[in-house]
Amino acid sequence: MAAKAPGGYGPLAVLKAVPAHLLLLLAACATPQPSSPGPANPGPVAHPSLPSGVPDPGPLPPLEDPLGQGLEAPSSLQRLDFRGGEPQVPIRLMEGRSEVTFFPRGRMRLHFGGPANKVLEAPAGTPWKVRVTQGQPAVLTARIQLGEFRFADKAGLAEAQETWQARGLFVRVHVLGALYGIAGKVIDNRRYLLLEEEARTPQQATGRQAELLRQFGVQTTLFEEVHTPSRGILEVRDGAGTVVGMAQDSLLAETRDSAGFDVRRVEHSVGYDNHGFEDRSFRGSLQFTVDRFGKLAVVNGVKLEELLKGLVPAEIFARAHMEALKAQAVTARGEVLAKVGTKHLGDPYLLCSEQHCAVYRGRTGEAASTNAAVDATRGEALFAQDGRLVDSVYSAVCGGHTEDNDIVWGGPPDPNLRGRPDLLERSEQVPSPAALDDFLADTDMPAACQRSSFAQPSKFRWEKRFTAAQVNAFTEKLGIGPVQAMNLSERGVSGRARVLTISGERGATQVRGELNIRRLFGMLNSSMALVEATRADDGRPLSWTFRGGGWGHGVGMCQTGAIGRAEAGQSYRDILRHYYNGAEVTPIY
Repeated sequence: MAAKAPGGYGPLAVLKAVPAHLLLLLAACATPQPSSPGPANPGPVAHPSLPSGVPDPGPLPPLEDPLGQGLEAPSSLQRLDFRGGEPQVPIRLMEGRSEVTFFPRGRMRLHFGGPANKVLEAPAGTPWKVRVTQGQPAVLTARIQLGEFRFADKAGLAEAQETWQARGLFVRVHVLGALYGIAGKVIDNRRYLLLEEEARTPQQATGRQAELLRQFGVQTTLFEEVHTPSRGILEVRDGAGTVVGMAQDSLLAETRDSAGFDVRRVEHSVGYDNHGFEDRSFRGSLQFTVDRFGKLAVVNGVKLEELLKGLVPAEIFARAHMEALKAQAVTARGEVLAKVGTKHLGDPYLLCSEQHCAVYRGRTGEAASTNAAVDATRGEALFAQDGRLVDSVYSAVCGGHTEDNDIVWGGPPDPNLRGRPDLLERSEQVPSPAALDDFLADTDMPAACQRSSFAQPSKFRWEKRFTAAQVNAFTEKLGIGPVQAMNLSERGVSGRARVLTISGERGATQVRGELNIRRLFGMLNSSMALVEATRADDGRPLSWTFRGGGWGHGVGMCQTGAIGRAEAGQSYRDILRHYYNGAEVTPIY
C-alpha cells in the first residue's frame, strides 16, 4: 500500500491488488480537446444602475455560451457541464449513507483522482461497493436572510436596506444565481438577497430568527454557507469484499456509451408517507462524494434530456394526452435550468431527486410516451417577452384558479407567474375566489382541472376534519395551549392563504407561509381553504374542519388542467401561454 500523505491520505488514490480480470490504468485521463471557436463575443454586459448603498460588483463579464465554446467539465458538482451539446446536470440520488452497492451496465472506468489520476477498469455487471470512512462533516455558517428581490428591483432592495439599517442592523447584499447564454438565449436567474452581516452557527441563527420575529414581526429565512468542507476517505470494494482502492473525498464512475449503472436500495420520498428504498437504474455517470454530514452521497451526472426522461413520468400521468406531456417536458426543462445556482448551496450537488427539486427515478421511471414528449420538445424552454428564461413551476391541481408566486413563497412577484382563472370557457356564473365560500361550493365549474379525464373530485374540492385533540397535538410546539380559534388570512387571487392566526388558552401566534400552514396539519391539500370549528354548548372546540380546493401550491401550470386543455384541443404551446402569462416556447439548443 502506498504511504500516507502528511495529515491523511491527501489527494492520492490508494490501490491494492485487484483480480486479474480487472485492468488498472495508472494514467488514463485523456488529453482535453482544445476549445472550439465560439460565437462572436458580444462584448461586456453593462451592469444596471445601482442605488446608493448597494455594492457595485463592477462590469459583468462577457456573456458565455458554454455550448459554443466547448468548455471543459467543471470541478464543482454545483455547476452544469456543457460538454456534448447539451447541459449535464449533477443530481443527488441519495445521501447520509455509510455504504452503497452498484453495478455498471457497460464497461466501467472508476476514476480515483489525485496527481496520478489512477483509473480502475471493470466489465459490465460486476458488483461494487463504496464505503465512507473517517468522515468529517462540513462546518456551516448561516446568515439571516431579510429579503429577496428581483435583479431589476434595485429600488426595492435599497429601501429594504435602509429600513433594516434604521433598525440598527448591519446588512450585506448577496447576488444569488447565474447569468450565461446558450445559443443566443439568456439564462439569468440572478436575484438580490439582503442578509444580516453577522455569520452565526445554524443553531444561533435559528435563535436570532425568533428574536427578529418577536421584535419586528418579520418572518425570515436562513442563508447557509460552507465554512469548512466535509472530508472523508472512500473505500472501493469488489464483489468478494476486498478493498481494491481508496480515494479522498470523491470518486467518479463512468461507463462506455453512457450505458449507466444499477444502484441498490436508493432511498426516496424522504419525509413522505411513501418513503422507502428501491433498486434503480440510471443513465450517465455516478459521483460518490462526502455529504455535509460526513456520510456518503451518490450524485448522478446525467444529460438534461435524459434527466427529463426519468423525471417527467414521475410528475405527470404517462397515459395523458401527448400535448400535455409535451407541456410538462418544456416546463420541467425550464425549471431545472432556472434552479441553477439557487438550491443546495451548502451541498456537494446541484439538485436533489426529491420533491424539493424534482422527482427523478432515472431509467427505472421512464415510459415510452414521456420519452417521446421529451424528444419532441428537445431543448425547448419558456421565455418571457423580455427574452429571459421563465421559472416554469407547476402543481398538480389548481382548483379552478392559479396563484401568484409571491403569495405562496414570498420574494418578488414574477410577471409570468400571476394567478388567473383556469376555465375552459367564459362563464359569469362561476363565483370569484374573492367569495371563497361560494367558489368552493361550485363543484361543476368549467375548470380545465375539473373537466380533465384524469380529474379526481377529491382533489378538486375536499374536506379534512381533525378532532380538537389532534389539532392541539399539531400545535403543541407553538406553546399556545389548547386551540380556541383559527383564522386563515392574507389570501391571494386564488383564495390561498399565507397567514394562519391561532389563538390558544395561553396565547396567540401566527404561522406564515403557504407550505408551513399545510405542513402544520400533516400536509393539507392546499391553503385555498376555510376552517371552521364544531363546538360544544359551552363553546369548547370539539373538532376543526378544513374545506378547500386544489392539490398543491397552485403556481404556474396546473398539471391536471394541462391535460384537460390538451383534451379540449389546445396545443402544448397554447397551454403554456395560458399558464405563464404569454411566455413563448423557444429552442435553446
